[in-house]
Amino acid sequence: MLQKESLEGQRARSRFVRRSMSAPLLTREREFSLARAWRDERDTEALHELVTSYTRLLVSLASRFRHYGLPTSDLAQEGAVGLMQAAERFDPERDVRFSTYASWWIRSAMQDYVLRNWSIVRTGTTAAQKSLFFNFRRLRARMEDASGRPLDGRGREAIAETLAVKLGEVEAMEQRLGGPDQSLNMPFGEDGDEEYQDFLSDERPSPETTVIHVRDGEARSRWIHDALTGLSERERIIIRRRRLTEDSATLEELGSVLGVSKERVRQLESRALAKMRMAILTRIEQPADLLDFA
Repeated sequence: MLQKESLEGQRARSRFVRRSMSAPLLTREREFSLARAWRDERDTEALHELVTSYTRLLVSLASRFRHYGLPTSDLAQEGAVGLMQAAERFDPERDVRFSTYASWWIRSAMQDYVLRNWSIVRTGTTAAQKSLFFNFRRLRARMEDASGRPLDGRGREAIAETLAVKLGEVEAMEQRLGGPDQSLNMPFGEDGDEEYQDFLSDERPSPETTVIHVRDGEARSRWIHDALTGLSERERIIIRRRRLTEDSATLEELGSVLGVSKERVRQLESRALAKMRMAILTRIEQPADLLDFA
């Protein structure tokens, strides 16, 4: 999702770049001294000097993400959050330069910002997909330069193997990066009097159908309940166990429970169903359209 940077934003970015580049570089000893002063004494002046001296990192890293169409100033702001996180967690006793440590935090903050804002469709929900998103263009360009032809199936398989992702994910990412997002309200057709959303079908039942289904279900439940009251105890047991449960009992199982043969259970069931049909016939004209006891 491309975003244009305003003129005022461009000017602010230029001022920020000039200030960043004019900040003096720190020696290793001064860098560690400032880091200790912030860690041990919470010296805000030391923190300010440490962070200001490495804002040039923001400019350098933000430029690497400019081809995603997001304002560089916004990328720098997100990177500043990562820079502050790095300053908070930096341990000078590990004898690692702050710039090396902070680069990871800055890059991570910028990547998260790109993933959140590059498209209205969420992209890169796993570590592997994030790696694919940020490395696909580079790997594709390298393979196309080497072969002299557009990326083919073999190249996609090589990218999938390199980044440890599925081939389908590579193909899906290629399609995602192949074109910008488009609004469903975008005019469509020769006259422009239709929109893309006009061609989307809703497979869900209509509100009217839903209401009818609910009311029919309630009516069937009442009819069945009333019809059951006209049966004997044995007949009710058979109908409930044979017709009104998910795991219906067999004729033989019910015969063991009731102390009769399975043929007798079949006869009792047939008689009970006939009674229920007659009871329901007094309520509606065509019970077969709503109930099937066969």
